[in-house]
Amino acid sequence: MKKNFLLVALAVIGLAACEQKGNTPVTSDKEAALQKVAAPYVKNTVVATYSAMADAGLELLANTQAILDKVEKGEGYTDLIVAADANWRKMRKHWEQSEAFLYGPASSHNIDPHIDSWPLDFNAMNALLNNQEQMAQIEREGGAYVGDKLGYALKGFHACEYLLFESVEQDGRAIGTGRPHAANLTHAEAVYLNAIVEDLTQQAILLEYAWAGEVSKAKADLLKEGEIEPYEDKYGEQMINAGKAGSIYVTYQEVAEEIIAGAIDIAGEVADLKMGNPYISNTAEQRDYIESPYSCTSTTDFADNIHSIEHAYCGAKAGDASVSDYVKSQDKDLDAKVRKAIEESIAAIEAIENFESNAQGNPQVKAAIDKVSALEDVLDKEVLPMLSK
Repeated sequence: MKKNFLLVALAVIGLAACEQKGNTPVTSDKEAALQKVAAPYVKNTVVATYSAMADAGLELLANTQAILDKVEKGEGYTDLIVAADANWRKMRKHWEQSEAFLYGPASSHNIDPHIDSWPLDFNAMNALLNNQEQMAQIEREGGAYVGDKLGYALKGFHACEYLLFESVEQDGRAIGTGRPHAANLTHAEAVYLNAIVEDLTQQAILLEYAWAGEVSKAKADLLKEGEIEPYEDKYGEQMINAGKAGSIYVTYQEVAEEIIAGAIDIAGEVADLKMGNPYISNTAEQRDYIESPYSCTSTTDFADNIHSIEHAYCGAKAGDASVSDYVKSQDKDLDAKVRKAIEESIAAIEAIENFESNAQGNPQVKAAIDKVSALEDVLDKEVLPMLSK
């Protein structure tokens, strides 16, 4: 009897040890399936995206440093502007394809608003460029001054975009053409451009470091030059090690819910704000709420945001375990519905013509808003509840 009692007691203790918050056992089939998702998601979706973004930033920084050198020597540099535009687009694509995982370091360290606030403060930028004292400080301190002293509307992707792409002034607004800027930047503009890109690239490296816990020597050296301490979040490890000491995630169900919540958030932003505000255009603020007005790549941004949802849900690398796999194992029709909603959202966005100049009341924009809203709904009202059961 004593022996049987002891076995029962040990069984109860063992069961309790396996249970986590929300009464979800780590050893359940559900937890086992979702555990397989964490490492591929972190390594092949999140870290790979941020790493590629930072790599493109280093290439862009080399371009803008070379442009500054040419300006100082009075030499031509049209080819460098073209190369910089291409690297800006590359870096931008990786950023937009990361927006389904803006939770964690991008949010907690304010990196998202730091590098991607819009619209640009066109008038304040012109005043800055004509302020000799501030420009002298920027020339001395580079990205450190931009990062620490300037507001969000004067740095990041869109300040860089304004200086790299052609625009014309119309009614006090800068209207973009999508073409490369002429090779006629002033010295102040070239100094400012290089400092913006230095800060932008450092922020991208910080994102990679916060998730991965390490970066290449070239990236670490750029942080060191700027006297920037990397963020020791090791956020990826927290996802991979859900339920273990040091992780903010108690179960892999919570990890999966976080992944889907991030996808829901960006779907809502694309539909309601990025496309919704310019479509309505009841105010000047809504009219000017164009995400990439100088490069004229707003619809590319939107489509890449949906690709970020696709990568989060389906996996960025073929063969990776994904949330889609789990949903399909429970309800193959729901999985097919999500995948179809993703495809239809991208197709509707890519069908929009001249978004920057023709968003207000445009039926193509409305059709895309409806498709992305439907995607948001299926993730929020069907996938997330399934995961939360």
